[in-house]
Amino acid sequence: MAPLDGLRVIDLTRVVAGPFCTMMLGDMGAEVLKIEEPEHGDDSRGWAPFIAGTGSFYLALNRSKKSVALDLKAPEGAAALRRLIETADVLIESFRPGSLAELGFDYDAMSALNPRLIYCSISGYGQTGPAAELPGYDAVIQGEAGIMDMTGFPDGAPTRVGVAITDYLAGLYAIQGILLALTDRQKSGLGQRVDIALFEAMLSVMRLPLSVLLATGATPSRVGNDHLNIAPYEPLRAQDGLIIVAVANPGLWGRFCDAIERPALRDDPRFRTNTDRVVNRDALKHEIETVFRGLTVQELTRRFEAKNVPCGRVRSISEALEHPQVAAREVLMVQQHPQVGNVETLAPVIRLSRTPAEVRLPPPALGEHTAEVLAAVADRHR
Repeated sequence: MAPLDGLRVIDLTRVVAGPFCTMMLGDMGAEVLKIEEPEHGDDSRGWAPFIAGTGSFYLALNRSKKSVALDLKAPEGAAALRRLIETADVLIESFRPGSLAELGFDYDAMSALNPRLIYCSISGYGQTGPAAELPGYDAVIQGEAGIMDMTGFPDGAPTRVGVAITDYLAGLYAIQGILLALTDRQKSGLGQRVDIALFEAMLSVMRLPLSVLLATGATPSRVGNDHLNIAPYEPLRAQDGLIIVAVANPGLWGRFCDAIERPALRDDPRFRTNTDRVVNRDALKHEIETVFRGLTVQELTRRFEAKNVPCGRVRSISEALEHPQVAAREVLMVQQHPQVGNVETLAPVIRLSRTPAEVRLPPPALGEHTAEVLAAVADRHR
């Protein structure tokens, strides 16, 4: 039995943050009812590349769910959703703040309908404040939250992180908030609202640059692949590629110098302490890469692993999937899909020893479960 067996989730989200959250809830046993507008459904269904006519990104984020197609602007669709919400434990939505209130599905109304309901809202800036009603898209939030200004090289432009990082962070925070609210409900018997903002989610993981700013008043600038206050802690050029090292304390620095057979670097006054190394970063990089140019990534990796110095090859995504850990821990799984065929995808990340995740359903076709779900809820009302 999965840990969330018996939990019913109404999913009024689309694209990334919400679907990521509800997919994980579904993997852990919750019955997730993905409510979609009948004509096109989730936007990501139409995003190329396609597998047998279905967007691959939709397939990546929407397993372990049932699709229920409802027109919420039509009286019968709205009535059907209300009946479903009466039976639900959790509602999660990613509408622009105020939009669901116009349809009659705001938190106050739904809490009155079902006092035990956990009502989770994911938006760009949260449900309150001067920016609350602005649309929340990852690219915009990355710009507004300052992560782009921190990313990239000093002489280059601010750079967007290569994945929708604010969406995924918000999805993870949404799960935490929902589970906390469910834990409280076990004691209080009451639901509550969970308010998640992409903007705050992004700021929450920028602890290092924010700590510098709040402590000194100085705004940290872009440092490329370097670390703001540790060196060496970056990718470095070897004979046949890039290797990344993380020399984060004095003991590691000593072992690093031993591994590359340059013990004199350890006591060089330019590099003796981490502060020295950060101040003299360019000279340090020159000394290290002079050594690295004569060694392959494989040889350097062998040396560093022998000395227990953290390191890794800088891989492409395809090379990452060739890492031996992927096969050893079954990081990839194959899911059978009735329309698409076998779909290779990432397995659940959270591994519980006694109540593991179980992927029960492939990503649904639009409205695939509408008749089944509405018939079941109609039976309850007879």
